[in-house]
Amino acid sequence: MMEKYIKENANDVVHHLEYNAERTHLIIPEYGRHLQKLIDQATEIADRDERNKAAKYIIQVMGSLNPHLRDVPDFQHKLWDQIFIMSDFRLDVDSPYPVPTREVINLKPERLAYPQKNPKYRFYGNNIKYMINVANSWEEGEMKSALVKVIANHMKKSYLSWNKDTVTDTVIFEHLYELSDGKLNLLQSAEELLTTTDIMRTNKKTSNKNMPQNAKIKNNKNGKKPFVKNNNKNPKS
Repeated sequence: MMEKYIKENANDVVHHLEYNAERTHLIIPEYGRHLQKLIDQATEIADRDERNKAAKYIIQVMGSLNPHLRDVPDFQHKLWDQIFIMSDFRLDVDSPYPVPTREVINLKPERLAYPQKNPKYRFYGNNIKYMINVANSWEEGEMKSALVKVIANHMKKSYLSWNKDTVTDTVIFEHLYELSDGKLNLLQSAEELLTTTDIMRTNKKTSNKNMPQNAKIKNNKNGKKPFVKNNNKNPKS
């Protein structure tokens, strides 16, 4: 006869539950807890040959969990680095790649030096400052004079792109003198920059080129394209 089913006590069932908060920390959670246990077991194997076989088997399992990365360069190198990291650097096996260390993994990159953060005249942009520095490094002559004039015209164009009012050449020359630390002085020269009308016309042409083609076609109130009469069409005889 079959034994009668004995109902379990709910309190005993709850008592044997295992919560993630009570388990050991997963170093790389993406691989799951079962793989972490395999690595822990391989770390405890006394025989080195058996330990190497277990490590290679675990590497194969890790590769099968990421089949989309098999064609990525140095993918095997990445897997071997991860198995050492997941073992908390306690796994002693023969790796085909250099064994990483805790110091190298935890090494922080050097702080990057950011460019100028708050320029005084932001509408000119940071490239203007670079162009001015290049002009300062050149020797006096026609080439430098031509470059300074190009910079001044570009400054005027940038000024009018953000400030829709007119601007005199004197204001541009003052800004150029200030940004160049007094090395590029056109305040007393007879140079004339492009007129405001020419610059605004150029800016308008540039903005129209960047506009999508479908935005240039205006529809009428009924949503239909405007009728265009074809005068070259021959009438029916």
